Amino acid sequence: MAESVTGLLSRPITQAEIDAYQKDGVVRLRAVFSPEWVERMRAAFQLAKEERGPLAQCYKAKGDAGEFFFDVDVWSRLAPFRDFVLDSPAGEIAATLMKSTFARLFYDQVFIKEPGEVAPTPWHQDQPYWQVDGKQVCTVWMPLDVVPKETVVEFVAGSHRIETMFSPIAFSEGNAPYDTSMPPVPDIEGHREDYDLVGWDVEPGDCLVFQAMILHGAHGGSHIARRRRALATRWVGDDARFVVRKNKTNIPTFDSGLKPGDPIAGPMFPQVWPRPGAR
Repeated sequence: MAESVTGLLSRPITQAEIDAYQKDGVVRLRAVFSPEWVERMRAAFQLAKEERGPLAQCYKAKGDAGEFFFDVDVWSRLAPFRDFVLDSPAGEIAATLMKSTFARLFYDQVFIKEPGEVAPTPWHQDQPYWQVDGKQVCTVWMPLDVVPKETVVEFVAGSHRIETMFSPIAFSEGNAPYDTSMPPVPDIEGHREDYDLVGWDVEPGDCLVFQAMILHGAHGGSHIARRRRALATRWVGDDARFVVRKNKTNIPTFDSGLKPGDPIAGPMFPQVWPRPGAR
């Protein structure tokens, strides 16, 4: 397990939280990011929307006043996000929960949902969309606003331990379809009573950490009255390896130069934990 650096986390991660992540594939960590980090990233989000990257997208449902904006690889363009990736507790959190000797950034993603109806998020796993295999792959999802449970993504607890990789699907009508021979995602929404579904309310300073193979989604239909912002940083550890899938993949968004079986490494995947000079 990675060593702790004094003053980095707002509080220590407990053994119970590590065990919960390992067992369920997801855990909510209360108050692990300082108010200073939250405020710095709120200002950074405004910058991200003003100076959006080439892969930024903005969805607006027909007849809905709200909109959903997201962008990826923001850390590579904007200094506040680079500072967060390199200096915040996120890398330590990821390494600790994954039980990895190190954490490398895979990529980051900005989400901004303006007031309006919450569109459904299809049930899916993240890993089929990515060119990476391994069990030590996770997301640290940090909200910058209070988000009630009914509008947060739900998870099928323990589904990360199912060996099956399910077919990725397009998230909107404008996305190109995926050509894959993987089995389809089960009809979780139609049989909710058959699954151990978990979700939490979250507030600034908290984060959700979830493994890349866990099934997650949101049924939609709720209305949010205030802006909802969240920063997702994706991390890899000891066993992560580059893979080329038969289906279309979204991440990395660039030619990584890696070959199948290579560890995820290189300047675009910086090792953040342990920190330089802290070993």
